[in-house]
Amino acid sequence: MGIKYLDEYRDVEISESIVQKIAAISKKNIRLMEVCGTHTMSIFRSGIRTLLPDTITLISGPGCPVCVTAQRDIDAFIELSRVDGVVLATFGDLMRVPGTKSSLQKESAAGSDVRIVYSPMDALEIAKKNPEKKVVFLGVGFETTAPTIAASILSAKEMGIDNFYVYSAHKLVPPALTVLMETKGVKIDGFILPGHVSVIIGINAYAQFFDQYKVPSVVTGFEPVDLLQAISMLVEQVETGKPCLGNGYQRAVTSEGNVKAQSVMRDVFEPMDANWRGIGVIPGSGLKIRKAFEPFDAQKMFNVETTDTKEPKGCACGEILTGLKIPPECSLYKKACTPTDPVGPCMVSSEGTCAAYYRYHDSD
Repeated sequence: MGIKYLDEYRDVEISESIVQKIAAISKKNIRLMEVCGTHTMSIFRSGIRTLLPDTITLISGPGCPVCVTAQRDIDAFIELSRVDGVVLATFGDLMRVPGTKSSLQKESAAGSDVRIVYSPMDALEIAKKNPEKKVVFLGVGFETTAPTIAASILSAKEMGIDNFYVYSAHKLVPPALTVLMETKGVKIDGFILPGHVSVIIGINAYAQFFDQYKVPSVVTGFEPVDLLQAISMLVEQVETGKPCLGNGYQRAVTSEGNVKAQSVMRDVFEPMDANWRGIGVIPGSGLKIRKAFEPFDAQKMFNVETTDTKEPKGCACGEILTGLKIPPECSLYKKACTPTDPVGPCMVSSEGTCAAYYRYHDSD
């Protein structure tokens, strides 16, 4: 199918033809996981779940960076906001995530200087204009955002800005896929792999994982036709017993990815073991700032202690992130936990599975 223009990826007739193909070839009961939070929202928003045959179940994975950020890191962000002279710069999704005892939104209301920015360069500009302040940018995200955050550190060093810091809580996607396949009780017959992340890391970054597990895997974009094509490819792989690592997003994703962005990321960061909410510590799945850039490392430059860190009581966010549960199976969902009064990050983030269910599921 040759599609050239974006509107065609939203075309109803093309979508219907793919749905008919899926229905014709789908015989086995299968569970497909979309790893990316943006995919989760796109699937719900476009009503794709309602179009698929009963043989196909879509489950959401740990693709929301705010959602997988460990509670201890959230508590550390809150403690940092209380340090005299510190300006905390963050993406908006983090503001309302509940820590053990507070949130950044509450700290801001209490007088802490917490500012929402749209890029790390915005935070660097704040540091440049306020040399008497210590500006800490909260680096939460996957491989998509890590290169721009690395570039902000390189820029700070080049410009001699010594009051700019980054708290790196980055996560890497491929190591999480391995853990999902090894998690007891999780059944995944195929992966819809993230688009934005794959633009950076390329298809080849998943090769080792695929070679080990031979599970059908397809990278795709975010429009309805993108997603339906990926599902069709995965169903065909399952039905024929011929798994492969496919690229359904060739207009944006290459085999090698964005080599320049990868280089910038490697210059500033190095892999580390990282704690994922609901999953635990995954070896080599995080990024820490290299020793050469230690003066910009907030974790090294600020002595922040987090004590009595506790997960929200009754919150099933961890199980939802691994596909063990869906939001309605959480005892708090739509009761104690709502978008206006969230208990866990899966309800807070715009990419969170609970937020998607709350907004779209009743109309599915």
